[in-house]
Amino acid sequence: MNTFQKVAALTNKVVVAVLDLPVIGKLAGKSMTVITYTGRKSGKTFSLPVGFTQKGNVLSIGVAFPEKKNWWRNFQNDGDKLTVALHGVDRTGHAVSRRNDKGQVSVRVSLDATS
Repeated sequence: MNTFQKVAALTNKVVVAVLDLPVIGKLAGKSMTVITYTGRKSGKTFSLPVGFTQKGNVLSIGVAFPEKKNWWRNFQNDGDKLTVALHGVDRTGHAVSRRNDKGQVSVRVSLDATS
């Protein structure tokens, strides 16, 4: 694990803890959430905080410094399923990552219908 990954792991733990706080979490939850997914190679379950925008049942997640991160690669090509904590409710969905011609990466999550 390189220095960037160590700092990111520590930062993610702090952000997840903040999102669990009643008042701050409610405010931050409008643009931040925690996604949970299974690693494509390891089979391990991972949870990490991400910033997002939402339009209806579609979330857009921008990936800063994608060359230094691996998580979004789990959603290349046909994508894969994940769980998103939205406003205190876990929602499932299908995520697909895309890299544009400028090298920027985003992940589009289509949320499953709620029952």
